[in-house]
Amino acid sequence: MSTEGLAAAQQKMADAGVAQTAIDVFSHYYGQLEEGVTGSIPEDTIEPYLDPPRLEDVQIDPAHAKQTFDQLAIINLNGGLGTSMGLDRAKSLLPVRDGKSFLDIIAQQVLAARTATGSRLPLIFMNSFRTREDTLEVLAKYPDLPVGDLPLDFLQNKEPKLRTDDLAPVEHAADPDLEWCPPGHGDIYTALQTSGLLQQLLDAGFRYASVSNSDNLGTVPSPVIASWFAATGAPYAAELCPRTAADRKGGHLARRRSDGRLILRDTAQTPAEEMDFFTDEHRHPFFHTNNLWFDLEQMAAVLEERGGVMGLPLIRNQKTVDPADTSSTPVYQIESAMGAAIEVFDGATAIVVGRDRFLPVKATSDLLLIRSDLYTLDERAALVQQVPEVPTVALASASYKLIQDFEPRFPYGVPSLREAASLDVQGDWTFGPDVTVVGDAVLGEEGGEVPEGARVGTARA
Repeated sequence: MSTEGLAAAQQKMADAGVAQTAIDVFSHYYGQLEEGVTGSIPEDTIEPYLDPPRLEDVQIDPAHAKQTFDQLAIINLNGGLGTSMGLDRAKSLLPVRDGKSFLDIIAQQVLAARTATGSRLPLIFMNSFRTREDTLEVLAKYPDLPVGDLPLDFLQNKEPKLRTDDLAPVEHAADPDLEWCPPGHGDIYTALQTSGLLQQLLDAGFRYASVSNSDNLGTVPSPVIASWFAATGAPYAAELCPRTAADRKGGHLARRRSDGRLILRDTAQTPAEEMDFFTDEHRHPFFHTNNLWFDLEQMAAVLEERGGVMGLPLIRNQKTVDPADTSSTPVYQIESAMGAAIEVFDGATAIVVGRDRFLPVKATSDLLLIRSDLYTLDERAALVQQVPEVPTVALASASYKLIQDFEPRFPYGVPSLREAASLDVQGDWTFGPDVTVVGDAVLGEEGGEVPEGARVGTARA
């Protein structure tokens, strides 16, 4: 092990006030990184996971559901900045519908669920050092959101980016903040423990947690899934969705041949020459939504047993120190996936849920769909799909990838998509008011303006 590089990184973390357990976790991964571990999971080491239970088959006892819901906490992962969409603040601040941001809608979903069930349902965000201040400012609009002495957030740990040439902590004098990165959402286990929040939840009588990403508005609090999970006695469960051709890049569960355990495999863990296996939605028919359920008592026991080091598979993420400058110093970011913990917990399980619980916004094309008339917000603050099938949308990267480019091209709002089957925008187009997409629509590379009231596309027979 490069004692100099590791010692420098450890000291940098200690000087920044990072908890010792988080430093221990980083050190564990540093050793793997230097040994050349990439976290690769070849196809011949796994078997497809073909027989998970399905939510549509679940029957519950309402009294048990209420009892479980009274012991449930909602945890939201909110550390992302949405840099791939050109954002430099929390993605969850982005207006989604009716002027409401992700944070607004998530808060309103939880408040509505409390009113409907009479349960406490604390809502707690895992923020990063870059998202915390803005997030808490928005949540201050909801004075009824805090529950007892529980905080509204806890802080994800941070770690130094490492130079790819010598694994030393990178230096970037132009913006020292860019020398740091979050350790991936797999840090949730360490952060729950080191923040004291895990014990605080247990002391307050909370046994279970539902966890999801803040850019996924589909995870409305569910007494049915909570009751199912509690009844299994499992320490951990993942929500899966049936895969379509549009989901080929999503991670999937599989059974490891060596011990029969369920594991998570992401694209970064798949050998390049085997991506055809990974993207085959028939071979691996379900994708991992990153909606998870925890038994907090069993989690605390595992963390205690492992000294806070879960030992999740390494994800070696190679970037540049300044993501916006490809000529800046190449670095590794040491990460792990929250869902990879499925292999750590004995008896971990999964359940197939409806697509309504997976509505993420990873790109401006997703944002266009969510803002459109394909959905309405109901009394639960849930997005309700208004058509049998959601159309596919492709937007020219040069004109629409960044939010600062996307917004001016829809000055009157996004077009109606309820009659659409697909929309392929290949050039630089600006949309007038009251535009309707019909059937399959292609707007060519020449660009231009879509006039007011236009109906674009060709209706399918």
